[in-house]
Amino acid sequence: MTSGEDEEYPAELSSGGNFVAGPLPDDPAEIDPVDLEEIERQARRELLRVEAELNQRWPETKIEPSLDRIAALMTVLGDPQKTYPVIHVAGTNGKGSVTRMIDALLSRLGLRVGRYTSPHLQLVTERIAVDGAPIAASKYVDIYRDIQPYIGMVDNAGGPKMSKFEVLTGMAFAAFADAPVDAAVVETGMGGTWDATNVADGQVAVITPIGLDHTDYLGDDLGKIAGEKAGIIKPGSVAILAEQEPEAQRVLLERTVEVDATVARAGSEFGVLRREIAVGGQMLSLQGLGGVYDEIFLPLHGAHQANNALLALAAVEAFFGAGKDRRLDLDAVREAFAAVENPGRLEPVRAAPTVLLDAAHNPHGARALATAIEEEFAFRRLTAVIGVLEDKDVRGVLEALEPVVSDVVVTKNSSPRAMPLDELNELALAVFGEDRVVAEPSLDAAVETAVALVEESDGGEPLAGGGVLITGSVVTVGDARTLFGKEPA
Repeated sequence: MTSGEDEEYPAELSSGGNFVAGPLPDDPAEIDPVDLEEIERQARRELLRVEAELNQRWPETKIEPSLDRIAALMTVLGDPQKTYPVIHVAGTNGKGSVTRMIDALLSRLGLRVGRYTSPHLQLVTERIAVDGAPIAASKYVDIYRDIQPYIGMVDNAGGPKMSKFEVLTGMAFAAFADAPVDAAVVETGMGGTWDATNVADGQVAVITPIGLDHTDYLGDDLGKIAGEKAGIIKPGSVAILAEQEPEAQRVLLERTVEVDATVARAGSEFGVLRREIAVGGQMLSLQGLGGVYDEIFLPLHGAHQANNALLALAAVEAFFGAGKDRRLDLDAVREAFAAVENPGRLEPVRAAPTVLLDAAHNPHGARALATAIEEEFAFRRLTAVIGVLEDKDVRGVLEALEPVVSDVVVTKNSSPRAMPLDELNELALAVFGEDRVVAEPSLDAAVETAVALVEESDGGEPLAGGGVLITGSVVTVGDARTLFGKEPA
């Protein structure tokens, strides 16, 4: 399985972002604004060229179960993934959120951190982050050009050429060694055992909740899916497990016994003691592996994000060897969580009316989103703008959202894998009924229609208290962030 992030973003790049190409003067005042604009244009052009080359490779959703190619690349590069400790994150939902939280905690505790995630929302450079920020476009290009001859060696060794995801994974590991970082937190693309990221041996393996997703690739048996995810748990490592369905939990625990890994389970060895909704997020009290962490403000919504924070905390405790009565610095933990940013997860991008973005793209994620909306928001009327990929359980997503939204505007996102609008419209009509569904061919038109719906009045001033939720796909949310002028993060 060469990779496969769950949502492939098209080759086109957002016009946003701050790109730097070539050496610059120490004093920014010395840079002529015209020169800086030209530098950015050059970096953007080079990034487009690299992406065009990478898009000639197997797409990130094409699977061939082997680590041979990525392992061969790592070998000729000198095994950069072995030059720093790794925290490895797998699961069905919450991987990206947990990865970002681990990054924030490690950074606040004094480490230089590399972060590898997928898919990206707006720019591919988001996937490889150092010091909490995406690498510059010029750095991305330089890394690719540096390792390109070695990629060619692997390509020419016989068999399928490296996939795009394998190349990106190799670039990330090389970038982290070049930085250099003190630690890397690495999110799997899909699965675990055969995911390209699994050439790294994580000293801590985190498994977020496992559900049915990517059934075309992983199957529809929860136990088999858990077995694939469990492949990141390596001999002698520490496994941090979210609460799971019994079938998945059994498989994960069997893996820990098989490889003699230490295990810590949410709800047993650590847990959420208290959660209170607060302005802009929630206040938490967490039982970690080393003690209680209270008065934790998390600027994210939903019980699922509290559980993600718990997993991240336990993972970092395990990384530092925290245990009974050995707690991490409480002030540092508080500061790290308070500063967490998680774009595309109930992210507000506009007020009056409120517009929220959430990248939920499977029924499990949509149910968590619906619960958060119901518990933490009080919209008079909430209209959902939904664009999806055609290989998802779209009906399951729609059914999960139906109880909490007033109506829905279906549309098509920019991915070549987007579900055709007429098909999505038919599914939405079956779930919501004719009176609650509008179809629009483009995202900007869909947002405009949704805003008009929530501001409808009886001839007077537009009504307050309405909201728009843009969801259904990582690609849809990425398109929306660009539409609302958000910088890649």
